[in-house]
Amino acid sequence: MNPWTKLPPDAHPALALGRRLAGAGVAAIDTPALVIDLDAMERNLTRMAEFAQKHKVRWRAHAKLHKSAALARLQMRAGAVGVCVQTTAEAELLAAGGVHNIYISNEVIATPKLERVAALAQTLHEVQGRLALAVDSAEGVQRLAAAMASRPQAGASIDVFVEIDVGQGRCGVAPGAPAVALAQEIDQHPALVFAGLQAYHGGAQHLRTVRERREAIARAVAAVTLTRQQIEATGIPVALVTGAGTGTFALEAASGVYGELQPGSFLFMDADYAQNERDPAQPQFEHALFVKTEVISTSANHVVCDAGHKSHAIDSGMPRVHTLPGGAALTYANGGDEHGILRAAVPGGALPALGQALWLIPGHCDPTVNLHDVMIGVRGGLAQGRVERVISVDARGALS
Repeated sequence: MNPWTKLPPDAHPALALGRRLAGAGVAAIDTPALVIDLDAMERNLTRMAEFAQKHKVRWRAHAKLHKSAALARLQMRAGAVGVCVQTTAEAELLAAGGVHNIYISNEVIATPKLERVAALAQTLHEVQGRLALAVDSAEGVQRLAAAMASRPQAGASIDVFVEIDVGQGRCGVAPGAPAVALAQEIDQHPALVFAGLQAYHGGAQHLRTVRERREAIARAVAAVTLTRQQIEATGIPVALVTGAGTGTFALEAASGVYGELQPGSFLFMDADYAQNERDPAQPQFEHALFVKTEVISTSANHVVCDAGHKSHAIDSGMPRVHTLPGGAALTYANGGDEHGILRAAVPGGALPALGQALWLIPGHCDPTVNLHDVMIGVRGGLAQGRVERVISVDARGALS
């Protein structure tokens, strides 16, 4: 077969690997590989669903974490109203996988992308689904309206959230009058539905102390409250305020202002989030995503494993070595693209043997997942578990 020819459906790597590994023990998983502890993941999912239900807020799972239609559908069955994504391509691929309530919680400006957004809005409309998009400029609103108007089909509309900058200093207009002007602009276009405010404070998610996070979200809530009041004073209702992440969602839920939460990383949890002081108002989440690796070289003072930076992201630091019961504590250091350097965490500590399997907790889940075609789901734990399913990373590399 020509290597550039599209693979037939039954040759998809997830299907082929799933057939080979189904029911096998964890020892059969080749390395490096991205592995989900399904039991831990499902406990995390249940805890988030119960939190949202208890606090009477909507929960919209951020699917940029896993980029998987199968996991998005699992989250919606558990109670999520839909998913967030960050790119048009992510939205298209998840929609193709049966996910029909999607919010692109990001700005889209390029005309070719907006034409794809309009086409997807029509596609979802035809299956009783819904598409939403964030905006932070009048030009963005006008370009979106033009793209929607250019579609030959009739009947589709798109929900539009005005993004305000509540402290991150990234996208978003200033709270108050600039956001009011955008809501009014959206209201002028028949295919656009002003859906509310996007108010996500990404910078607050990894503030280490509860006090710091509480203060940051209090400022965000004040900005949202002011903006909402000013928009509604013009006669335009603000139906929903959406935002929040894994580090702060209990604070947004308690505010009485946010009606929808967008956490994503809670499903897997990564080494960076584990450094946060835990807010007792939030559920306790477990690490559920691991890179399985193997020792390929040994020396007196260190060993080398086969999981380098091509298997895990390092923007939030090196991975942490997960210690199984009875195992020795180890530290991970940069060994390059295909290698990791492991040393004993305490002087004189034991080192693993050649060929021994180890498990790494990635520093940052989202970009780590984007490095892999599949995630291998294991039931029964990392030590004695068995492969239950192989999950395709459908939107891997879906950047446009």
